[in-house]
Amino acid sequence: MSADVLWYIPNQVRAGHRGDVVTADHNSLDTLTEQARALEEHGWDGALLGTGWGRPDTFTVAAALAARTTTFNPLVAIRPGYWQPAHLASAAATLDHLTGGRVRINIVSGQDGVAQYGDTVTDRAARYGRTREFLQLVRRLWTQDAVTYEGEHYRADTASLPLKPVVREGRAHPTLYFGGASPEAEEVAAAEADVQLFWGEPLDGVAERIDRLRALSERVGREHAPLQFGLRVTTFVRDTTDEAWRDAEAKVAQLAASSGAQGWRRDADHRDADHRAADRPVAVGQQRLLDLAARGEVLDENLYTAPARAGGGGAGTTWLVGSPSDVAKSLRRYQDLGVTHFVLSDTPYLEEIRRQGEQLLPLLRD
Repeated sequence: MSADVLWYIPNQVRAGHRGDVVTADHNSLDTLTEQARALEEHGWDGALLGTGWGRPDTFTVAAALAARTTTFNPLVAIRPGYWQPAHLASAAATLDHLTGGRVRINIVSGQDGVAQYGDTVTDRAARYGRTREFLQLVRRLWTQDAVTYEGEHYRADTASLPLKPVVREGRAHPTLYFGGASPEAEEVAAAEADVQLFWGEPLDGVAERIDRLRALSERVGREHAPLQFGLRVTTFVRDTTDEAWRDAEAKVAQLAASSGAQGWRRDADHRDADHRAADRPVAVGQQRLLDLAARGEVLDENLYTAPARAGGGGAGTTWLVGSPSDVAKSLRRYQDLGVTHFVLSDTPYLEEIRRQGEQLLPLLRD
C-alpha cells in the first residue's frame, strides 16, 4: 500500500475522549510518549495531534513527543488566527530541523473559541480567504528568501527565514494538510494545500469530491505538485466480522447513554433539530456526516453511521467496522479512488494502536 498511515493522539484536558480509558495521567508526557512509541513499534508513520481552544498546545506536545521518539511523525494541527504565518513557519521549520524532517502540518480553518483568543474573522469567505494567504506565505517563507507579500490579510516585506525545513527528494518542506467541504474550503485546497483530508464518507461521495477537486485545481491554476487526498476515519477492528459488529453496536449504545443522546435509533429526520439544539455552528463537512444517517445505518458494506446520533460527532463520526481483512479491503477501495494518506483511530487508544498495528497494518502494507 503506497500510502502513509497515521493514528491519532488525544491531547485532551479531560480524560475519556471517545470512550478512552479514564486515568488521572491520561495527558501526561509519559502516557502520550507511550502511545507515540507504540506507534513506532507497530509500524505506524505517525499521528495527528488535534487542536482546539483549551486543549494542550499541539506544537508543545509535538515537540515533546518528537524528542522522545526517533521515527514518529507528528501531524500538528494549527489554526490561522491563533497563529501568524511567520510564527508558524519559524516554529515548524525549527522542529523539522531538530527532528530531521519529521513534521507535518494540518491547517484548520473552522471556528473554535475565536473570541477567547482575540480572533475577529468569523465570516466564512473571509476565513478561507485568510487561510489561502496563510498557506501561500508559509510556503514561501519555507522555500524562498527575501519574501515580499501583499495580501488582504497579511503583508511581508523582504522577510527571510534563515533556518529552513529539511529538504529531501520529493519533499521541499513539511506537508500541508487541509480539511473542509464548503466551496470556499475546496477552492483553498485545490490551489494551496498538499493533502486534502476527507472525513469518513461513503466511496461515492469521496470519488465525487476527488473528481471535483482535481477539476478545480486546473480551474484555479494550481502551481504546486498535484493535490493528494487523505481519509480521517475510525477503524473498529475485531478478530471476526460478527464480533466487530456486536462490539460496535454495544459501544454506540454506551456512547449514547453517556452523552444523553436518548433514542439514538430513532428516524434520522430528527438529527438536524438535535444538532441545532446544541447551539453551535455546524461545519459543512460535519453536516455531510450527520446527513449520512438518512441514507442508512450501514453504507458501503461496513461504514457505520449510527455513532453520529450517539454523541460521537466530529472527525470520528463514521466507523469502518469489521475483521482486519474487512477493514483493509474497505481502505483499499478508498485507495483505488486516489486516497494516499490515512488517519485512523479507535479507543482505547493505546490498546488499539497495538491491536490494529498487529492485525490491520500488515494487511495494508502487503
